[in-house]
Amino acid sequence: MTPSPLLSTQTPLAVRMRPVSLDEVAGQQHLLRPGSPIVTLADPAAPAGGSVSMILWGPPGTGKTTLAQAIARSSQRRFVELSAVTAGVKDVREVMQEAMNQRDLYGQSTILFLDEIHRFTKAQQDALLPGVENGWVILIAATTENPSFSVISPLLSRSLLLTLQTLTDDDIGVLLDRAVADARGLSGRVVVEPEARAALIRLASGDARRALTGLEAAATVAATSDEADGEETPHVTADDVAQAVDRALLRYDRQGDEHYDVISAFIKSIRGSDADAALHYLARMIEAGEDPRFIARRLVISASEDIGLADPQALVIAVAAADAVAFIGMPEGRIPLAEATVYLATTAKSNAAYLGIDAAIADVRSGGFGRVPVHLRDAHYPGAKRLGHGKGYQYPHDSEAGVVAQDYLPDELRGRRYYRPKQLGAEREVHARLERIRRILDGE
Repeated sequence: MTPSPLLSTQTPLAVRMRPVSLDEVAGQQHLLRPGSPIVTLADPAAPAGGSVSMILWGPPGTGKTTLAQAIARSSQRRFVELSAVTAGVKDVREVMQEAMNQRDLYGQSTILFLDEIHRFTKAQQDALLPGVENGWVILIAATTENPSFSVISPLLSRSLLLTLQTLTDDDIGVLLDRAVADARGLSGRVVVEPEARAALIRLASGDARRALTGLEAAATVAATSDEADGEETPHVTADDVAQAVDRALLRYDRQGDEHYDVISAFIKSIRGSDADAALHYLARMIEAGEDPRFIARRLVISASEDIGLADPQALVIAVAAADAVAFIGMPEGRIPLAEATVYLATTAKSNAAYLGIDAAIADVRSGGFGRVPVHLRDAHYPGAKRLGHGKGYQYPHDSEAGVVAQDYLPDELRGRRYYRPKQLGAEREVHARLERIRRILDGE
């Protein structure tokens, strides 16, 4: 059987489609404005003395290696690439020595690209310092982990920290279209149907490498099946994409109805205390590439709106999950999201605080707010006492119960009740305590 021309090269599509200049880079436009450090470094006419070392921090597939190689091709500087996975201190010192020789003998500056710098030990990172500080090399380091925790302070202080953002759907679409048409890619030998293109974008989750790898695999599936059917030009379908990436093709549009339907079902399952259903919808969002920060924000809202003081720990756990996702990223971030989801679904529920603030806001919006009682007004500025501010205020800590009978609401709202705790979870104790407090405040 004659191999498909799509399979005629052993070099992955994602590697073949690496930009040869900064003009081809998709996304990261906040780092590619005229005069920016990256653009200046890539300009062969820019003075070498003005170039600074930099650390590129961002999720996988956002273009860290791509930017480094595009700079190397454009700047006409000597380019050396090391991986922290395989390189050691000896390799670093050899690069530094050769860079110093090149500078002194030929006046040529060296760019050292170090991938996955977070894998370097402190001693290995220390070996970089002399070269960076003395200008023997211009370091471009890439990391997917927070440099504040993974890179030593002396190296951080000598480098610019540039944060790469997850590629947008439009960015991924541009890359896919270019890969289909470009001679370095598939050279127009396949047609990607709109549904397949949308599926590849959705499954990429902002990762360019994942998108191009998925396209290459789907094109191979399409070429094999269409060759058997006698079709001249393979058509990549959504089914080809699903088969190629070996995962379910979810119907999920992050800007469409399905997005809102699934998140609505997720929140309502938590509110309804069905942990299994909530985990199901969480899995659908994760697999569809939903922004985990969006999910985490909804968990925080749910903890406040649907659980409240029935379990004060719920908000703490939801916020902790949000922080954890921001700190460790995906896919590990799915674990704290799942923990928070199960906790919120299985704990006691109360919307009393939510209803209370909405009722208070409704009064304020309707004009029901009145003047602050005189004894509660600020008495610290000059002339305040002459106006009677603070007069008659009773300091609650001076009473045995810690509560004294005095008015706190404006006269127009005296006796108004906004917060009505329920007899559920921890709010049952709040209910009993609040009743005692209100009896004291009412002078009973």
